[in-house]
Amino acid sequence: MRISFQNFLGLLAATAFFVGDAVAEDRPIVLGIPGGLSGANSVTAPAVVQAMELAVSEINDAGGVLNRKLAVELADSASSAAGAQKAYDALVFQRKVDVIISSEPSAARNAGLPIITRGKIPYIYTSFYEGKSCNKYQHINAWVPQQMVSLMVDYFLKEKGAKTFFLVGNDYAFGRGLLGDTNKYISDHGGKVVGEEYNPIDANDWTAIISKIREAKPDAIITATAAGAPNITFTKQLRLAGINAIYGNYALDEGTAKSLGADGEGIYLGGTYFTGIQSENNERFLKALQTKFGANAKTASELSVPQYDAVHLYALAVAKAGTTDTDAVVKALSEVTFVGPRGPVRMSKQRHAPLTMYLAQVNAQGDTTILKSEPDVDPGEQCPNL
Repeated sequence: MRISFQNFLGLLAATAFFVGDAVAEDRPIVLGIPGGLSGANSVTAPAVVQAMELAVSEINDAGGVLNRKLAVELADSASSAAGAQKAYDALVFQRKVDVIISSEPSAARNAGLPIITRGKIPYIYTSFYEGKSCNKYQHINAWVPQQMVSLMVDYFLKEKGAKTFFLVGNDYAFGRGLLGDTNKYISDHGGKVVGEEYNPIDANDWTAIISKIREAKPDAIITATAAGAPNITFTKQLRLAGINAIYGNYALDEGTAKSLGADGEGIYLGGTYFTGIQSENNERFLKALQTKFGANAKTASELSVPQYDAVHLYALAVAKAGTTDTDAVVKALSEVTFVGPRGPVRMSKQRHAPLTMYLAQVNAQGDTTILKSEPDVDPGEQCPNL
């Protein structure tokens, strides 16, 4: 099933009409949303929550799904594994939500997955990550290294003439996994990695690593830090040190880039969504976000838009399945397509999605300019046994 944004609301209304009272319930369909309302991701969480709220309101305004409205249960995972265990457990076993949809660090996802398995509940993970996370209840609508690494590294090698690279990450699954793939790709394509360093996810002092960068004198720096606070602290300290190497950041979202001010100028970003995408669907989305939240609207980003898409994808899967039953919904999640701000998203490739990838650069005003795009980039082998 593939459906455009403009036809989506009509489909939901039609579905509700044809299903009729036989399956209608008084209880809403409850979305469990764990997220980093505190901790490293607290910088980016407000935009994620707004995008989710917009999607829920669009669906409910059209009559809901199967004659039922959507409701939301939020839980703070504190951007950590320990916090995620508590948040997921509360949502699944105490609040008894129908689905979990989350944008948070890999450590939090990994901590929550055993609870998803015990609770036998559909799960959509919406944050870019290191790849190969596989679970019978999980789908992922964000990018993996096979879709990102070549986009940025090739540009630095071929367009910017970089030969030496220094890699910097937070010390957890995302940082090490993504930079491990990056190191191999650079070495296989004629570049040289002159340093690879990691800091704990909650660290805010990058002095020792920046000293090593200064000594190595790389042509380019590529980072895989946790979205939010680590991007701010590393970037500000790097700029203060006066290091002018080409700087590519895998995890810096557009909203956080704006908050950096002049320190963000020149950073290269990769992703599946930028506000500058020229399409009717993106224009409609940005207008709806502004209408709903007004002056309080947060900058839409690579973290918030997949969360928006995921709510719509879940609603489409429930409509297709004709039920919120886990097995039926999990099956349908691989079969539905939502065409939203990023274009078509279908989690049909081993529970992952082929995606259009963009490379952009931040200017002095904190805005981004898209430099290149690659449509329908395959996520590669992720979960062949599912």
